[in-house]
Amino acid sequence: MDQDVELRHLRYFVVVAEELHFGRAAARLHLSQPPLSQQIRRLEEILGYPLFQRTSRSVKLTDAGECLLERARRVLTTMQRDIDETRHVAEGEVGSLHIGFVGSAMLSNLPEIFRTFRETHPRVRLHLYESFTSRVQEGLQNGSLDVGILRDSDVVEQLHTAPLYAEPYVAVLPATHACARQKSLAPAALQGEPFVYYPRSAGARAFEKPLRIFEEHGFRPQIVQEASHWLTILRLVGAGMGVSVAPACVRQITSAEVVCLPLRGTEAASELEVAYAAGDTRPIVQNFARLAGTLQTKTEPAVGRR
Repeated sequence: MDQDVELRHLRYFVVVAEELHFGRAAARLHLSQPPLSQQIRRLEEILGYPLFQRTSRSVKLTDAGECLLERARRVLTTMQRDIDETRHVAEGEVGSLHIGFVGSAMLSNLPEIFRTFRETHPRVRLHLYESFTSRVQEGLQNGSLDVGILRDSDVVEQLHTAPLYAEPYVAVLPATHACARQKSLAPAALQGEPFVYYPRSAGARAFEKPLRIFEEHGFRPQIVQEASHWLTILRLVGAGMGVSVAPACVRQITSAEVVCLPLRGTEAASELEVAYAAGDTRPIVQNFARLAGTLQTKTEPAVGRR
């Protein structure tokens, strides 16, 4: 018969036990007194023992009632905790989030995004993976990643991609270069210069987009050396291996051997984006994407793509 005990029986019992007065207990429960008395009697019938000693003047707990009170409170507390936990999971407040990101995004406000998300979602564990845009997209497609921070990504139908912000490209020159003292540089000035650049495997659009700036001025740069990280590219440029073109954020990691100059005569911009699998409505994913979108650090938004 124990299986017939319902949570409402326990809730009603605890309130009556705390008040030791059916009228006050009914008021707390927003019930009339007769239905409350009926439910308590039903509970006593299920258990087979009286829980209260009732007189015309008082209500007292029996020994069985004292025993049940402690256990009923524990059951109700545990149940509420479990309900709250389930709600937190459903709302994206608990769980794990696997995020892939391009290294250059760490020169933007991405660290602030991570910090803020951890502060606002302390029970979500972040797993972070640095890689190229193309590989982050692969992770989103195969399910090994939940969210990606991309740069100038290729269009992938299976992914939803939203803009975070856009930033201009800059020319990266050795400090000893003849043009290094200029305030800005025309792309045509780099014709014939050897370029240090990242590999096409990083992403086709990310690879081609900056190069089109120079094609529009009549030439395609000759790439003589590839490197996978901007710090390496900058150091190679500083060593005189060539010049490069980069998002403006790389200025933050330049050394005295390198200068970054704004490019004149182009409106091309590098776009930082947040992405996740199309149709992924999980709150934990949406919460992060929403936060990333609200913590933009640039005033000129990129054009969104799906």
